[in-house]
Formats: sequence, C-alpha cells, structure tokens
Amino acid sequence: MGKTHERIDGRLRTFIEAQPVFFTATAPLAADGTVNLSPKGLTGSFMVLDELTVAYLDFAGSNAETIAHLRENGRITLMWCAFQGPPNIVRVHGRGEPVFRDDPRFPELLARFPDIDPTQHGLRAVIVVTAELVRDTCGYGVPFMAYEEDRDLHGKRFAREDDASLSAYFTKKEHIATSLDGLPGLPLPLPPSTV
Repeated sequence: MGKTHERIDGRLRTFIEAQPVFFTATAPLAADGTVNLSPKGLTGSFMVLDELTVAYLDFAGSNAETIAHLRENGRITLMWCAFQGPPNIVRVHGRGEPVFRDDPRFPELLARFPDIDPTQHGLRAVIVVTAELVRDTCGYGVPFMAYEEDRDLHGKRFAREDDASLSAYFTKKEHIATSLDGLPGLPLPLPPSTV
C-alpha cells in the first residue's frame, strides 16, 4: 500500500502543490515533551524548492512550538491528505530549520513565494525542510471534504502590525519565546526584516 520515493517530483510534487492544507509534526527530545501537530494553509505560503527541499512561511500565532523543536533537534514531518479526488496521503520526514528575518538567506527564500503578501500575516520565519524519507500511502480512511476558500481572518488581524507592535504582541504571549516545555522559541525582540 505504501511507497517510498527518492525525490519530490512528477505526480507527487503536483499532488503536494495542489493541496490547500498540510500538517506539520515535531517533538522535543525529552521523552515526556509535548508533541506538536499544526495545520498550515494560506494559498502561496508553501513551496517545493527542489526535489528534496520544501519550505513554508511561518506566520504569527499563539505559540512557536515548531520553531522551538526545530531549533533543538531539527526533526519534522509534513503531511498532505487528499480530501478530494483519488485517495492519497504523502509524508515528508526530514530535517527542518527556521530561517529568521535577519538571516542573509531570508530575502532569497522569501522571493520564492511571489503569490502571497507576507506583510499581512506577521511573518516570523521561513521554515526550510530537507527530505530524508518521502512516502505515500493509500488514504482510504480520509473523508471527502470540499475546499471553499482561505479564511481572511489571519491577514485582517496581523496586517495592522509593524515590527515593533508585532514584537510587543509576541512578547506578551506565554509560549512564543519559550516553548511549552521550556525550549528556546522565537528570538525576541523580533529581528527587523531584511526585505
């Protein structure tokens, strides 16, 4: 039922890029640490960079668990499900890295996302994932669901923020600079964008 792929290309890449939502899973090294699972969406915020590398934009939110886990150990799994069309589940298991706004690589990475205005969403980092294992499975148990459109609430909420107010917002949140398990999260104050 499952198949391992050497690279992200062809129909696999087409499938991944067509999905309006994907999920990220990370965990700290501690055996009693909190596993994190997050849905990601917003059209234009995910990109296949090459046959073994993908990236997505990390926007403002209530915590920074993924960033904290990646800073500690780099382990991440991304998953896409077919909610329409033939059943399919694709997982990319790999190593991830948050590329923050003051990183020299940030402008070039951000340029790879031309179809979204990141200033409306409180962009914190670009998460870059290098695939170590790429697998697809049947997805027979995934229900049919119809995609209607992206919600506009995130953009409406964070479009009014500038760097200073965004840093103040993050500083007030309990689990942005430090994860639920006490790991370093988002570096604060938020570095100014290099773009």
